[in-house]
Formats: sequence, C-alpha cells, structure tokens
Amino acid sequence: MQKLFYLLALLPGLVAGAAELQLTGAGAGDGALPLTLQNEARIALNRSLRWLESKQQADGHWSIPDFPALTALPLWALHKGGTTNRAAVASAKKFLLGCVHENGAIYREPAAKQKGGGLANYNTALCMTALHMLNEPALAPVILKARNFIAGTQYLGNDEYKGGMGYDAATGRAYADLSNSYIAYEAMRLTQAVEDLRKGGEKRADLDWQAAADFVTRLQAKPAAGATTDANAGGFAYKPGASMAGATTNSAGEVQLRSYGSMTYAGLLSLIYADVDRKDPRVQAAFQWATRNWSLDQNPGMGQQGLYYFYNVLAKALAVHGAEQLAAPAGSVQWRAELVKKLIGLQKIEAETGNGYWVNAENRWMEADPVLVTAYTLITLETALGPQR
Repeated sequence: MQKLFYLLALLPGLVAGAAELQLTGAGAGDGALPLTLQNEARIALNRSLRWLESKQQADGHWSIPDFPALTALPLWALHKGGTTNRAAVASAKKFLLGCVHENGAIYREPAAKQKGGGLANYNTALCMTALHMLNEPALAPVILKARNFIAGTQYLGNDEYKGGMGYDAATGRAYADLSNSYIAYEAMRLTQAVEDLRKGGEKRADLDWQAAADFVTRLQAKPAAGATTDANAGGFAYKPGASMAGATTNSAGEVQLRSYGSMTYAGLLSLIYADVDRKDPRVQAAFQWATRNWSLDQNPGMGQQGLYYFYNVLAKALAVHGAEQLAAPAGSVQWRAELVKKLIGLQKIEAETGNGYWVNAENRWMEADPVLVTAYTLITLETALGPQR
C-alpha cells in the first residue's frame, strides 16, 4: 500500500519530468528520428552503458569519491538508459546514501579547504535528482530533506545575486552563478512531486521562483541602445559581472560581457523552470540567440571548452522548450537528429572490449575525465532520443 501511494503521488512528476526532459510542445512526429539512426544510437548507448558499468569502483562510486555528483551523473545515465545491472545501481545508491548529512545535504567534506567548500549545493542537487529517478519509496525521506536543504540555500540577499544558487551557502559569502542555479532549479522541478508525501502539517519546500527568474534575467544580454548589431543580445553570461567567454565591444562602442552557448541554454532552461512563458521576450530572445549561433562543432563562444556540458544542457533546454526545428543561418535544423549523429560520431571504442566512451581533449571543467563526459553524453543522447526509445 505504501509503495502504491508513493507511485501515485509521484506519477504527475514523472509525467512532467518525462515531458520536460524528452519532448514538449511539438508532436512526437515533428522530431521523429529515422529508424536507422535510432538503431545506431541504441548501439552507441549500450556500448557506453557497459563501459560506464565497468568503471564503477568497489564501493559504488565513480571517478572522484569526494565529489558524489560524479557518481550521481553515471547513476542517472544508467537508470535513464535502461541498465539491467541492478548491482551497479544498488552499489551507487548505497554510496550516495553514505554521503547524506543530517541537514539533508548530500556531499563529502573536502580534504582541504577550498573556495566553494564541499560544493554542497551542486552535489546535493545532482544526487537528489539521481536518487529520485530510481522511484523507490524508501528514498522519499532522503529526497525531501535534500529539497529542504536546497530551498534553504537559495541566496536571497538584497544584491545582484538574489534568487541564484552558489556552490555552498555555508561559505558565508554572497555568491551565485548560472550553472549552479540551473542545476538546482532543475533538481527542484524534477523532484517536486515528492512533496505530496510530506506528513500532514509539515511545511513544503520550494524556491522563490520569482527571485530565480529575476536573477536569470539579470544575466541576459539586452540589446544595446544605438547599436546596429549586437551579437550578444538574448544570450547569457556566467554570473553578475563575469563571463567565461570574456567581453566584447558592440557597434555602439559599449563593452559587454560575451554571451556563450552553454550558459545561454542554461538561461533558457532556467527561465522555463521558473514558469516564464515561452512567449515571453526573454525566452524568445534566448531562443533566437541559440538559433543565430547554432553549432555542434563547438560550445559557441568557448570553442572546445565545456563542450559536453554544452551538449547536455542544449538537449535538455530544447526538449523543455518544445521546438523540434531551428531556423539556423545555414538552414533548418532538426536538432535531435543532428545532435544524435554528432555524438555517435564522437564516441570512442575500446579495442579490447568493444565498449564505448566519450572524452574531451580540452580539460577545462574536468572534461578530460571520460566518466564525467560519458555520463553527460548518455543523458544527452537519452534526452535527444526522447519517447522514441
């Protein structure tokens, strides 16, 4: 009975999550992939599911144990990819549960002090999402406490960071960035159905979504008055006053933060998660920037840096937005098919096992770690394939 109640309570969120991460807006036929491409993608997926399973450590973690997000992402990828390796899933789940703190956070204290502390917000957001996807009733209390923690760490000071999320609120400094924010916003949206399981009278956990929308809006480049061309308009920077892509000067002679691909898709996704209508000028401007700068050969504005993070957030943002085709400068693009073909072409094959993986030769943001990149890419492929899988 308890399990039935849990699944019934979870169902609206599962349906919403499936729509958000797979297909919304357009009909399934609008973005349908050719059967041959679907089959190629499934082969690539299965190769990398086996590779990822083979890289799991004895205690259940992947990659670096002090960063449980690096275990949550492979767990997310394996589960979404339909793994039959129950032992791998159980071992990863046990490891993540061993990282849970009394306050609901899911992270590990770093061996040495660092600027972002234990990256508690980042790790908790990804871990709670991965655990939620397992659909196990016994995990509901853990996820609820994690939601309490994330909701309590939204920065709500009266400054430019208000509404955003940083790596670790316990560090005591005013800070938020769009990457941490989008990951936290996504985690809260994808796990929101579990709130129906709270005991009577217990306060529900949620974010200040208006403050979130305002924070994201402050990071969006506005058209400059008097500029005849403004390549940045509609795109996003990383945080208030800083862009990982540097700065540029528009035709009016004003210096602006340069918009770039991964943060623009993160901004687009964040606005929609914050209940900003798709017809809103902010959403339309972000989508137009993405269309003008369409490329799968690079993270626009950043080259090869953060390329697989870029693919991951691009797929999720376009799936949530609902657009199946983009009117790019070079012509109409069916993004699902183009992305799937690109990722299949980038997969590397182990000669000795036949298993597949992905890795970025550009190591910024840890993308030389094939475990991280393969997890990103599996989630990307699974999202691009959508309900056709």
